[in-house]
Amino acid sequence: MPTYNCGRFIGESIDSVLAQTYSHWELLIVDDCSTDNTEQVVSQYTDSRIRYMRNEHNMGAALTRNRALREAKGRYIAFLDSDDLWAPDKLARQMAFMQQNGHAFTYHEYTEIDEASKPLGVYVSGKSHVGSWGMKSCCWPGCLTVMYDTKVIGLIQIPDIKKNNDSAMWLQAIQKADCYLLPEKLAQYRRRTGSITPTSVWKKIAWHYILFRKGAQMNPVASFFWMCANIIGNSYKKIKYIKRYETI
Repeated sequence: MPTYNCGRFIGESIDSVLAQTYSHWELLIVDDCSTDNTEQVVSQYTDSRIRYMRNEHNMGAALTRNRALREAKGRYIAFLDSDDLWAPDKLARQMAFMQQNGHAFTYHEYTEIDEASKPLGVYVSGKSHVGSWGMKSCCWPGCLTVMYDTKVIGLIQIPDIKKNNDSAMWLQAIQKADCYLLPEKLAQYRRRTGSITPTSVWKKIAWHYILFRKGAQMNPVASFFWMCANIIGNSYKKIKYIKRYETI
């Protein structure tokens, strides 16, 4: 759980981990030099399974994730940003899915909430099986949905890119194992103001190129090709796999 100035939300995110029906976990919180009350909120939690670390200086999301991955002791790695939420049976259901089917890299469906934790009526799914070409063509997994087996995938460390650093992780993982969808809604992604997601179309295009050029260390021609494929693939995902439903 990398965090930066999420004092408003991080307590709810931690609570969703504490509520897991699967109890043998460790939660690594790496604070990227927050200037709000994040540290004070985290300090209220005394569960020994929660480990809090603070960077000596602001490093950005990619390097902060890298630090957490180096510190992790568990065989299975899962991700939860400090404003998102897991369903109580997320870990249990996903681990059972992986172990019963021999999968080393998985993701699942999720819904979206607003800053007040109210449903936005958005449901996100994906392809049941994603291989190397499929992952390069589209960022199928939401970060809060991924779980992988380090015995197969190994230690992931990604270059210092400011956007799409989760996609850079999946591009590494897919080299070791295909990715499979657990078709269950087991998490909630929070839409909020102040997100680091770029809003300009041209910025989004530029960051897609950087993902492949720097994040995946491809040559300029390959980076341009996969940038174009990724833009088309993500558009396809929005049309086919992101649905709206009625909220009460």
